Amino acid sequence: MATATRGLTKAQTTKFRKALEEKEADLQANLQSARAGQTLMDAKTSNEEDLALQSHEEWLFLNRNSIDVMLLREIREALDRIEGGEYGHCGECDEQISRKRLEAIPWARHCIECQEELALLEEENAAKAEAPRRR
Repeated sequence: MATATRGLTKAQTTKFRKALEEKEADLQANLQSARAGQTLMDAKTSNEEDLALQSHEEWLFLNRNSIDVMLLREIREALDRIEGGEYGHCGECDEQISRKRLEAIPWARHCIECQEELALLEEENAAKAEAPRRR
């Protein structure tokens, strides 16, 4: 049962919960079909030309699954925030996340301003980590 969270009505919360649950079900279905596909890919080939293609497909498979698993985790955290009454509020500044942002990304944890700051900080940290390698 959806409860109203700070700044959102019960109807809005229900709408976002439904969107999150639908996306969660889609991701779970993708992961299940990917597991079935991996079973088929496990049959190794002896043809060297097919080996390169198979290796690339396995890399794509693992990369896609990694992204799906991370997104699934974010969706479940958003559902937990709904249960805890904290959904729709930025994890950094505690301000209301715009409804437009939540409609586009219902699992969003941060308002646009904080998300941009966090992305910039992440880029700076990545550049600092890369700098010693360049010398």
